[in-house]
Amino acid sequence: MTLSLGAAGLLAAQPAYAASGGCAGSLVRTLPFSTGEVRVYKTRDRACAMTVARTPGQRREMSVSIQPRGGFPVRDAGRFTRYAGPVSVHAISRCVYVKGSVGAGSVDSGWILC
Repeated sequence: MTLSLGAAGLLAAQPAYAASGGCAGSLVRTLPFSTGEVRVYKTRDRACAMTVARTPGQRREMSVSIQPRGGFPVRDAGRFTRYAGPVSVHAISRCVYVKGSVGAGSVDSGWILC
């Protein structure tokens, strides 16, 4: 009985960003495409993005990148089963450009969050 209460306590103590796969902040934009979607999150001083596959499970090429205006892109790419990222940048009063792909499908945002 004590063990199960301890395990329940561990589950309840997960950080708030765990449900988003690692991005802190509020979901501010979803960019859907044929094989997945890119989710963009924002806090007061950071922007974060991750690409999520429409059908998880099969290992395939995925990527996500986010670039603040005037800065360099931060990218994550590889063969993943569920998602690529998260990647984040400082974005106080700065637009960001987000790109993502799963297999042959891809999307880019143009400059957003301006």
